[in-house]
Amino acid sequence: MEAIAELRAQLHAHLSSMYATGAVDAYFQQLQELDEGSGGTGYVAEVLNIFLNDGDRILRDIDALLNQPLHEVEFCKVDALVQQLKGSSSTVGAKKVNLPCMDFQKFYVAKNKKGCLMTLTLLKGDFCDVRNKLQTLMQLEQQIASLVSMW
Repeated sequence: MEAIAELRAQLHAHLSSMYATGAVDAYFQQLQELDEGSGGTGYVAEVLNIFLNDGDRILRDIDALLNQPLHEVEFCKVDALVQQLKGSSSTVGAKKVNLPCMDFQKFYVAKNKKGCLMTLTLLKGDFCDVRNKLQTLMQLEQQIASLVSMW
């Protein structure tokens, strides 16, 4: 029981840190409440894993598009991918990913490849930070669930 209490304290501190650093917002809280209302079926973990996998793929695709010679960069495809990442990050409450997606727009609208590459670098770093935080959260929740099921 003591181990469960300690893990729950770690989980609470981790969640507080995620909100305090702006990694997630109120939409993330709403997503968590859906899981709590469904009896902890793992819905949130599934949604977060889809977000993380899609985000990795989208960032690779944007990177590939922007690593073409300027006259070959398809900025309309960059736009579509950034909008997709922006939408999915909003859905899961990943505020730290959503904000640079909004900054990205001014560069691809202006067909500014250098600005796009600079923003992509920032976006990749923010996505990596959010991914690490979400994975830690899911690991803590899984450890708690495992211990609770043994009691």
